[in-house]
Amino acid sequence: MRLLLTVFFLLALPAVASNEIAGDPPLGDGRHFLTAYNTYAYRETEADDQDGWVAPMRLYVHERRLVTERAMTAMARVAFWLDSQEAAIFRSRTRDIAADSESGLRPEIRFDNDPEERVYSVRDAEGNARRTRLSGTVDGLLTLPEDHAETLLYAQGSESGWLSFRVSAGRHEGRGRVQLIEPEGVSVISDIDDTVKVTEMPAGRRTVVRNMFFKEYEAAPGMAELYSEWDEAAFHYVSGSPWQLYNSLSGFLFSEAVGFPRGSLHMKTVRKNPFSINTWRDLSELASNENVTFDQKLGQIEQILRHFPEREFILVGDSGERDPDIYRVVRENFPEQVRAIYIRDVVNDRELRPERLDGMEIIPAPTVLHRSLQID
Repeated sequence: MRLLLTVFFLLALPAVASNEIAGDPPLGDGRHFLTAYNTYAYRETEADDQDGWVAPMRLYVHERRLVTERAMTAMARVAFWLDSQEAAIFRSRTRDIAADSESGLRPEIRFDNDPEERVYSVRDAEGNARRTRLSGTVDGLLTLPEDHAETLLYAQGSESGWLSFRVSAGRHEGRGRVQLIEPEGVSVISDIDDTVKVTEMPAGRRTVVRNMFFKEYEAAPGMAELYSEWDEAAFHYVSGSPWQLYNSLSGFLFSEAVGFPRGSLHMKTVRKNPFSINTWRDLSELASNENVTFDQKLGQIEQILRHFPEREFILVGDSGERDPDIYRVVRENFPEQVRAIYIRDVVNDRELRPERLDGMEIIPAPTVLHRSLQID
């Protein structure tokens, strides 16, 4: 059992973060949850020539499994020699992984302070309301008429385009936010690990496990200050980590203490049933197949650019993985939209492989020694 647990976490943990929730307190009874991921909305002209907003939506309906949480924590404590603080962090960050997904539910969305008390649903391209899958997730589109959007912005006193809403599905309740982003302006697309949060990915799995799973998170020095200089920009954070880790990442990044600008998150879809062979394949690919993350991040980034063809984009990443390669492809495909590329250089490419960062703004950072060069 200890060997099985160790293998499972060594495969899964390089992409794992916590499920600590910061900011708004959870709704409901503390057992039944509905996670509404931060998203954005873009303008689209409907067939009747009335302007409206379209928001890509993703929700996760789930129930905590306390017995599973306790069992996983007890086994991890033995397998990794965790002290009490590390074990507490571990448990808080595995809640969504241990959770029981709820299928067949149709979530209802209500915006805060709505004088009209309208109810919205997540719909497919044909306009049909969608229900949660076996994974507990539902994704699709929310269409918000222009006149109602103006009413909500005024009612919520929003000056930055952000609207807050509540979602319910049976006993499950949650909160979410969507930012209405105008067609013109500047947007920042940012990686997370080793770009805004210290992870030390090049150091290998064991180091990554400690930094991402058992230790308190650490913000990358100076990056929040850099992002604050782009005070008029909209932000999108694109990560190869699984969606189940959203709460810990967003709670950390957007806390007052850390101070990164709030934005939408775009993450990796993986199956999480530990008794399914498909889950093992997904987790193994996250740990060993860089092309999986490459394709996922490239697709999500290019979708954002297609939704805002008149906006300019600043791309920010790190040199520890394939961000320079991904961003170079994006710049080739959207040369008129990419204003600049910033790379936080954590493997000293600026001296060892300068051609890899050609045409990119370099943010110097302490060098992370590659695992193959480390002395045990």
